[in-house]
Amino acid sequence: MHKKRYALVGTGSRARMFIDALTTTYRDVAELVAFCDISRVRMDWYNQYVQTHAGLQPLPIFHADQFEAMIEQTKPDTVIVTTMDSTHHIYIVRAMELGCDVLTEKPMTTDITKLQAIMQAVERSGHTLRVSFNYRYAPAYTRFRELVMQGVVGKPLAVDFSWMLDTSHGADYFRRWHREKQNSGGLLIHKASHHFDLVNWWIDAYPREVFALGDLQFYGRANAESRGEHYTYQRYTGVSEAANDPFALTLDKNEAFRGLYLEAEEETGYLRDRNVFGEPITIEDTMCVCVRYRSGALLSYCLVAYSPWEGLRVAITGTRGRIELDVVENINHLQGDGGAASSASKGAFKSARIRAYPMFGTPYDVDIPAAQGGHGGADPVLLGQLFSPDPPNDPFKRAASHFDGAASALVGIAANEAMRTGQLIRIDDLFKLPAKTT
Repeated sequence: MHKKRYALVGTGSRARMFIDALTTTYRDVAELVAFCDISRVRMDWYNQYVQTHAGLQPLPIFHADQFEAMIEQTKPDTVIVTTMDSTHHIYIVRAMELGCDVLTEKPMTTDITKLQAIMQAVERSGHTLRVSFNYRYAPAYTRFRELVMQGVVGKPLAVDFSWMLDTSHGADYFRRWHREKQNSGGLLIHKASHHFDLVNWWIDAYPREVFALGDLQFYGRANAESRGEHYTYQRYTGVSEAANDPFALTLDKNEAFRGLYLEAEEETGYLRDRNVFGEPITIEDTMCVCVRYRSGALLSYCLVAYSPWEGLRVAITGTRGRIELDVVENINHLQGDGGAASSASKGAFKSARIRAYPMFGTPYDVDIPAAQGGHGGADPVLLGQLFSPDPPNDPFKRAASHFDGAASALVGIAANEAMRTGQLIRIDDLFKLPAKTT
């Protein structure tokens, strides 16, 4: 049997889920044929990792400027893109031009120019682009979708969605490259693309209009100093003054952080552990977004990145009733040490509850299937759909197309524009999405 061939560009920590799947669970039907990155240190670390954990020989490695040579020499069927968000478009477009399908991490991209380039490449090349929105596959979120499909709320009219990022995982975005909007598009693109995609999928509608407000209110030097807090250090690792800082993350005590980031610093110049109360930080940590959908439904969305607990509260109200979902992913103060940032949001949910409220009936709790694996049980299901040669039929239509990836990113792109201009932004003025076909 022909094994499907995959090459991976971007060997940071996000790549590990795909590398593990291709070199263990799906190695009989799929083959990882190459790594590509700006850092040889990181690629060497992953080659050692696959030797140790999967018993495989080292893979060919290619510097980012050898991307085309990698495709020519290793002939992948599909390229997996897990680079910095702002560079996704470079590899998506070129991979398609060179004859490959693409699987990209969310968000698909960070601004409208890059989005247009990607969509033109899909149309021009005829190759497929899938966006790995793993949250669709979490049993709790799939169950929520199923209730809407079953008509429990009737026609969805209003969605109220709050997401709390805690001072472990949420703070981590302010230690990393994400803290600069030019790299990540801000949390309304990097993080909320998950959430906007869930809403689009839950109510089976694409957005029409977006308005947003947002500010940096907790992290950053100015906010810390306004509270009387003063920091002398720019990073945490190797800094004695940071020993008792609850926001500190040290790279030397974690094998992956040490190998992928600390030991690559001389080569890349990238610091993975910058002080969350330093500079520069150009993204927001407090955001409110309003969205009107083509279906007429309205979304009220709130994201904060400095909560004492992490998770969501969401409700969909429609013509026949209301369903509510509460998920706790992490309770920060119960973590044992600052290394929790590496696992927050990536394991099983601590708790999840769905309750239905019929318009004129008795409220009731809804069962949620038991979940095992990362991201609330989503990752194993997603990986099976991505890499199995014969994945099971999916009645919930969880596979996210390039149009779904665009619809999610467009809410964040429009929200950024609304925050910049103070104006309501029409999605069609940015990019014309097709009619929904599901």
